Amino acid sequence: MIQTMRWYGPKDSVSLRDIRQAGATGVVHAMHEIKNGEIWTLEALEKRKAEINAEGLDWHVVESLPVTEPIKTRTGVFEQHIENYKVSLQNLGKIGVNVVCYNFMPVLDWTRTQLTFPLKNGATALRFDWALLAAFDCFILKRKDAEKDYKESIMVDAKQFMDTASNVEKRKLESAIVAGLPGAEEGYTLNAFQEALDNYAAIDETKAQEHLKLFLNAVLPTAEQAGVAMAIHPDDPPHVFFGLPRIMSKASDVARLLKDNNSAFNGITFCTGSFGARADNDLVQMVKDYGSHIHFIHLRSTKCEANGSFYEDNHLEGDVPMPAVIYELQEIEMQRSKQLPMRPDHGHQMLDDLKKPLAHPGYTAIGRLKGLAELRGVIAGIQFMQSR
Repeated sequence: MIQTMRWYGPKDSVSLRDIRQAGATGVVHAMHEIKNGEIWTLEALEKRKAEINAEGLDWHVVESLPVTEPIKTRTGVFEQHIENYKVSLQNLGKIGVNVVCYNFMPVLDWTRTQLTFPLKNGATALRFDWALLAAFDCFILKRKDAEKDYKESIMVDAKQFMDTASNVEKRKLESAIVAGLPGAEEGYTLNAFQEALDNYAAIDETKAQEHLKLFLNAVLPTAEQAGVAMAIHPDDPPHVFFGLPRIMSKASDVARLLKDNNSAFNGITFCTGSFGARADNDLVQMVKDYGSHIHFIHLRSTKCEANGSFYEDNHLEGDVPMPAVIYELQEIEMQRSKQLPMRPDHGHQMLDDLKKPLAHPGYTAIGRLKGLAELRGVIAGIQFMQSR
């Protein structure tokens, strides 16, 4: 595998040199400073690529080229945004970036309720807790009829949180959900968040699936011409909440995606953490079934609880059978005679990083370095056994 780490640009506290020292040979990057829906110009892309190359690294994957809310809802300026998207794809192809990771999650990108969940060893992790989500949804946001979406036991815990939590804890919960996590392309005030949810009142799962199909109908011919693979990221978490449609959560969603838009350049970002947060997803079988359409890989492991809440575990622990998944991914690489880019995802905040401001939750240097080192060990071990 091509071993990469995500880099958030010149203002990232984790520098390109840090990434190189961690053992990665490339970066996953996006032009976060460019407003959503606008063109990524060739000049800006060439300048950024030169900056990355100057540190001895390659730019392999864009994560993400944002699919804007107008595109997802097919309202307002969505047609202009699609045309701009196509130009950006062409420009990415010209500089040799040949994979675009994107998502079709409505309103929010990935979602967590706790950014510094304490672990027994003193490190902290990202966590998604259904009771905290219900507390925000029903008692802070006060979405109409929200309580109908949660089990009674979840509502009991949500009410207990609201009764006992301080105002600071409630504000932290609100901020974690609506302010936008690393890589998320939108952040909201509470009122703006409710307005964004209202835009989906007439968009159910079937309609959202159709919108994704129409988007890919429009951009895939350009992607093919530019030599850029489109790799959709699964829903994170892979469950319905806030009444929003979720259309990329399970194996059958991948099958539908590939059936609706039959192209070698249409595929997935195989995120073991997102798909692994559902017990009904068999990750090893998914690699076997859809390996020819895996263009990019996120390796992380989640530890799930009985009610579906989960936290980000160590990369080789949790519920993801990581060695088995990596073995199958390397089998796919041999079948395709092609290395796939991967990155360790969502490392713990630990050691000296605990003393630093948490600028990018999940993307501190030491936690990801640890994750990459563990994954590199698994990869090396499998390669050794395959060579015997």
